Amino acid sequence: MYKKERRAVAAMGRQLLTSGLTAGTWGNISLKVAPDALLITPSGLGYDKQQAEDIVLLNGEGEAMKGKRLPSSEKALHIAIYKACPQARAVIHTHGVYSGAFAAAHMSIPALTEDLAQVIGGPVNCAAYAPAGTEELAQAAVKALGERRAVLMANHGAAVWGTTLEQAFMAAQLLEKAAHVALLAQILGGGKKLTAAQNKAMHVFYEEHYSKRQEGEE
Repeated sequence: MYKKERRAVAAMGRQLLTSGLTAGTWGNISLKVAPDALLITPSGLGYDKQQAEDIVLLNGEGEAMKGKRLPSSEKALHIAIYKACPQARAVIHTHGVYSGAFAAAHMSIPALTEDLAQVIGGPVNCAAYAPAGTEELAQAAVKALGERRAVLMANHGAAVWGTTLEQAFMAAQLLEKAAHVALLAQILGGGKKLTAAQNKAMHVFYEEHYSKRQEGEE
């Protein structure tokens, strides 16, 4: 069941590893395949070793329906994001260096770049600290996420969502780039933030037009 989708999740895991957005077995990926079902990467298995059959099928409440391995310990985070964001079809949890620096400092990533505003919607908030793998973390992340497509988790990492795996991965890349730019801008005396109106206008344009062009629909 869902062989093509399982292969896609496993392939994205390898891409996540080679991109430098995580290391070892940290981070996780999920793909919503039905209103009450999602695929998620397994717990404790390196991305370079994951095969399609290792990806676990869960129901909407996080119970395993098919798969020989244990699902990611962060399944509650993924499920909470899907419930809070009806448009979400893919969620990627990363452990990037630059976004991780902001998470370690309990600081939000400011909207200094247009691509961040377009895809993610504006500044990225940092959720209050909660232990990894807990429902407390999931709820704190959703609260801080708001209407954005990305959120930081204090002393932990980041989570992004998209309407496809590819879009979620792009959001993860842009988040890491934005964190890097923000840190470098501080050396130059501080970046100039986009206004709320500018963030909104660019995000609306992306949602209504540019994202469709990326998918060949416009």
